[in-house]
Amino acid sequence: MRFIRDILSEQSSQGRPAVSCEFFPAKTPEGETALVEKIVPRLKALNPAFFSVTYGAGGSTRDKTLGIVETIQQQHDVPTMAHLTCVGSTRADIGSVLDEAKQRGIDNILALRGDPPPGEAFVKPEGGFEYSYELVEHIRARNEFSIGVAGFPEGHIACTEGREVDWDRLKAKVDCGADFVITQLFFDNADFYAFRDYLRAKGMEVPILAGIIPILSARQIQRFTELCGSKLTPEITTRLAELENDDAAVSAFGIDYATRQCADLIENGVEGLHFYTLNKSRATLAVADNLGLVE
Repeated sequence: MRFIRDILSEQSSQGRPAVSCEFFPAKTPEGETALVEKIVPRLKALNPAFFSVTYGAGGSTRDKTLGIVETIQQQHDVPTMAHLTCVGSTRADIGSVLDEAKQRGIDNILALRGDPPPGEAFVKPEGGFEYSYELVEHIRARNEFSIGVAGFPEGHIACTEGREVDWDRLKAKVDCGADFVITQLFFDNADFYAFRDYLRAKGMEVPILAGIIPILSARQIQRFTELCGSKLTPEITTRLAELENDDAAVSAFGIDYATRQCADLIENGVEGLHFYTLNKSRATLAVADNLGLVE
């Protein structure tokens, strides 16, 4: 497979934003089959730059993550990135994951500190890493992967010093060897532009891909934003209150809002759109079709 850094460079030279999609390991064999045999083939209509597969809290889906990435690449010939976290892992553990990833033909890693299991605080593993920049350094020293990292246009929820401090920490991760940034989901493009402009002014030149999630239900998005610290815009808050539990109407609104959000990002030179699909295809495809991105 190919390095994502090279794919992003090629697409940038062609003057169009990259499109990528994120999945999570399904909890059941049936769910995994549906993902690989139905969802992924549908989303190939986007001509994606790459797909990515998350890593469960505490590293709970390590084998599933690597297995799904390998399967997608083998069956669908789309570069696919494995997420990797520091939680509960020693340097030796992480080295073992990276060795296995390389054996499976996986060339791209999203390096994250990661979240501990629900209800637990993050504790640096003995012989492990406390911060994601250390993980980036460790992966880069092997010089066999293209490395992505996470960015937070509104600042990380755990960063109490202000969003600019968090953005400086992101630049430090990139300086340690990351090739590109994927942002947390956000809904106010002004936050993304402030984030991007700040980092560009600091000399950070790697591609920044905007994390997009089409809203599917009011309950779901409120739970997500509470967990990650992203805020809903006044328009979204008002419409969700009006639509209440009408998930079909909420989904239609979510597709419309994400379409307008992405159109504005494209007009303002975004380098990539990274869709959080929640292992579904309809909303992402609808947004992409509205934008003329479906082939």
